[in-house]
Order: sequence, then structure tokens, then C-alpha cells
Amino acid sequence: MEENKENISTLSTGKYDLSDLPQLMRVYYKRLFPYQLYYKWLSYGNATKNYFVNREFSFTLNDDIYVRYLSFSDKNEMQKEIQKRLPYKIDLGAVYSFRPKDRNMIKASSFQPEEKELVFDIDMTDYDEIRTCCSGAEICSKCWPFMTVAMKILDAALREDFGFRHLLWVYSGRRGIHCWVCDAAARKLSQNARSAIAEYLTLIKGGEGQVKRVNFKNQSYLHPSIQRALKIIEGYFEDLLLNKQSILESKENSQKVLALISDEDILLN
Repeated sequence: MEENKENISTLSTGKYDLSDLPQLMRVYYKRLFPYQLYYKWLSYGNATKNYFVNREFSFTLNDDIYVRYLSFSDKNEMQKEIQKRLPYKIDLGAVYSFRPKDRNMIKASSFQPEEKELVFDIDMTDYDEIRTCCSGAEICSKCWPFMTVAMKILDAALREDFGFRHLLWVYSGRRGIHCWVCDAAARKLSQNARSAIAEYLTLIKGGEGQVKRVNFKNQSYLHPSIQRALKIIEGYFEDLLLNKQSILESKENSQKVLALISDEDILLN
């Protein structure tokens, strides 16, 4: 009883201590984790026989121990294992041709991934060259609207250009958002098709630290998807970039903006 009082007291202060994490996770996985909804989603109405059974789960445990090729017969087995191991992170893999936990008993050529949701990952660090309030994994109310804009642009493209309907948007848990496209057609896409969709949605390329530039010489000839994205951006530009991010209020910030402009005529004027 005294131990419960101590835990309640610790939680009620609102102060986080890393040593409290195991207890907090035990409470979360016992009382809050949505096992039934999780199972219902990943079963897809039992789309095919053994659809859930053949799904790979991966757990990241304490001390960064990574465990792959987990699979469960049903919701109860999944719930029992999660509550037993208390994973710090759960990753969802593909639906395989056989149960992942039985892979060592299956000929390697026969154990193959068959389906997987189409997943997009948007990180706040992608905006470090233009956000002025935070950097790295830091996030605040001033820069979070970048995620809102990105979500609206990607959501519109996936629905209107590709006809997908079942999109699940979730906070990544650290510095961004994930979009899970769950349509049956999306889950069955080949790797080449997935790469083609990603290429279609890509306007800028370059690794971290490289200046990102997009050159729209003649906006009247822009692809309709880019025109749609620009309309979404226009609704946020002034408040987000000029007010919240103050991108033109200092020489340093102005130089960052100028570095993104590739049109020499604009730079000279």
C-alpha cells in the first residue's frame, strides 16, 4: 500500500524521472494500451487466413535490446507478451508467408514478406534550415505548424492523386509524424511501386546539411499537385514564417532564406 502511495505521489507531481519509466510503462500497458483496437486494425477483418498471425513485431527493450521476428496467435497472446516484456518501443513489420517466430523451421527462400502498409515519416529536423525557434529533436508550438502543413499536403496527394482512403496519422513519439496508408492496394505494393510513389512526392533532394532548393521558374506550368501544395502553404506562410519563425528579422536568418533562392534575378533585386 505504501508503495502504491509513493507511485501515485511521484506521478501527481508532474515531474518526470527516468527511474519511474518501468513503473509508468507497467501501468500504461496494463490500463491504457488499446490492445483490442490494435488487434482489430492489424487483422484487417482477417483479410486472409493467418494475416495477423504472420505479422512481424519487433520490440526495443531496456538497455536498447532489439528483438525481431516476434509474432502472436491472437490478441491475448500479444497482450500477455507486451505486458511481460514492457517494450520501450514497438515496431510493426511486414506480413510474411509464414509465422515470423517459426522462420528457422522454414526454408529461407519460402519465408518472404508479402504485405506491408505504405508508411511515410516526416521529421521536424527536415525544417532545421528554416525554423528559428528550435533545432534537432526539439519541438515547440511555434514550429509544430510545419508538421500541420506537411500533413495536409501529403494527405491531399495520397487521397486525390493516388485514390487512397485509409490513412492513419500518428505522432512518431519524438520529432515528427508518421502516415500509415492502410488500403489493401497500398499494402500489396511492390518495392518498385513504393519507390515510384516516393519519387513522385519528392521535390527536393539532398542529405542533412545540404542547402535545399526548389526552382519554380514559371508557376503557370507547375504540376497540379505542386499548385495544390502552394495553395496550402499560402494559408500558413505569413503567420508561420514571418510571425512565428521571424525568418527576416535578423541578418543571419535572412542569409538562410537567400541561400534557398536559386533565381539570380530575385537575388540581384
